[in-house]
Amino acid sequence: MDPNPNEELPESTWGGGFDEILEPMMDLELGQNESEARRNDPDSASTIARLQDELAASEKGVLLAQAELENFRRRMRRDMQDQLKYASLSLMTELLESVDNLNRAIDAHERDPNSDGLVQGVKMVAQQIAQSLTSQGCRKIDSVGQPFDPSLHQAVQMQPNEELAPNTVLFDLRPGYLLHDRVMRPSQVIVSTKPESNG
Repeated sequence: MDPNPNEELPESTWGGGFDEILEPMMDLELGQNESEARRNDPDSASTIARLQDELAASEKGVLLAQAELENFRRRMRRDMQDQLKYASLSLMTELLESVDNLNRAIDAHERDPNSDGLVQGVKMVAQQIAQSLTSQGCRKIDSVGQPFDPSLHQAVQMQPNEELAPNTVLFDLRPGYLLHDRVMRPSQVIVSTKPESNG
């Protein structure tokens, strides 16, 4: 029986579709076209070379920037260490002047024990040290007559007092000091209380 020319035959009868035959041929043709396009385009090789040079230059720039950043970090660490190491240099220089004056007062007293040179020298050194501390931002806490403040004062004793209100600093046994706005050490104080009733 002759096959019907209008009847569609199943793929199994002719071994597969045309796509399996045509796709490799199309791929081959596309590859040839791309190769021909590269050969016909004289700028493509120079473009690739230029892009490769730009990439190499960019990579070199990144490496240089990283090296400069690391060098900057090293310098900053070294500078910070030096600043911490020599932070007290100016204070030490001022205190050395006070030590020199104290030694002069001692020498004067040894030459003439009956003179008042030692007392005057010690007073002068005490004033000089106080000025040095003030120049560095260190100041004495004014406590006497002030309300008791636990952030500034350390109460070591309570004492009844009729003249001052309760919780007022009567005596400053050991002065406290501030460095700028931070308490270096609190003042040790005696604080007033209400007088005891006789009843």
